[in-house]
Amino acid sequence: MFILAGSMLLAVLAVLGSQAPGGAAAPTTETMKTAVPVQRVLGLEHPGGRYKHPASITQLANGDLYLAYYCGDGEYAVDTAVYGALLPKGQTTWTTPTSIAGIPFRSVGNPVIWQAADGKVWLFYVVRYGATWSTSLIQAKISSDGAKTWSDPMMVTMTQGMMVRSRPLGLANGDILLPAYHETGNDPEMVGPESCSLFFRFDAQKHTWTETNHIHSRIGNIQPAVARIKDDYLVCYCRRGGDYSDRADGRIVRSESRDGGLTWSAGTETAFKNPNAAVDFLQLKNGHHLLIFNDSLGERNPLTAALSTDGDKTYPLRRNLVEGKGGDYGYPYAIQTDDGKIHLVFTANQRSTIYHAVFEEADLLKASGAGKR
Repeated sequence: MFILAGSMLLAVLAVLGSQAPGGAAAPTTETMKTAVPVQRVLGLEHPGGRYKHPASITQLANGDLYLAYYCGDGEYAVDTAVYGALLPKGQTTWTTPTSIAGIPFRSVGNPVIWQAADGKVWLFYVVRYGATWSTSLIQAKISSDGAKTWSDPMMVTMTQGMMVRSRPLGLANGDILLPAYHETGNDPEMVGPESCSLFFRFDAQKHTWTETNHIHSRIGNIQPAVARIKDDYLVCYCRRGGDYSDRADGRIVRSESRDGGLTWSAGTETAFKNPNAAVDFLQLKNGHHLLIFNDSLGERNPLTAALSTDGDKTYPLRRNLVEGKGGDYGYPYAIQTDDGKIHLVFTANQRSTIYHAVFEEADLLKASGAGKR
């Protein structure tokens, strides 16, 4: 493990293992430029298989950080499992990952780890029952002891094709708003135009899940990332649908709710580029909003942060957090911890490596490397 530090763009070299599990050839180096400190957390040398993707992170009540991801021999392998690792407060070394969810003969994926206001830690993930993700179902586990032990799995929905990817939003009455999406089609290289974002709402009193209306858009959208703008005004940004070609009309899709997430507007395309890749959206403690995305039409490179200080109206400040020739820096997932620092995890190196960046809002405001739009 190593730290890539510095507020200016730096060229770095990450030495990886020379051989993947099973004897397969693996990349030996990766060059990237970073605008903020970045730590390599997991790679080929860690258990579970070469494929490690996507990562999610949460802060536990005691200040520790907990990371969840799924891994195996590949995205569609049947040996995948959800793994978790801990970064104790005040330390710089993550614990050895251990398996926390899996089903024999089935593939699991897209874990979302999240601590609710009542101290319970939720783990959401999907189980794939067929050849593509359009056969997936959403399951959940709960931990009442700080992610040390987990409950048996529970079903969130029995509708095939439902998936999760993004951080839930806790509501004032204790309910949970879980971002989800319905993926359609049987082509692993295409997100069908009927694919759409939605939310599941957990009633904290009745312990039941209900489904919101679906957010449709021109070429489909998935993986909504939600944040509160003010009171019952919520906004989500979504990954576009379609294939993975470099298409000129590839844009992030936006939807809003004016009733606390009960109903959502149709998806509208924004000015933000999107290469059919995940985004994240976060309200900071001071009320500002942070959108993290790949500012490209065809590549998951660069990984860019855009900042709004006027309630999601404009994003004049942007900064490339990570970039590099030939790099792929995808599936950003961000939180802000109690000390005000922003923690971002993302995957790279053909989904075999997980990185952890730490920065503050002030880093995005620095003139060096920041652009106004």
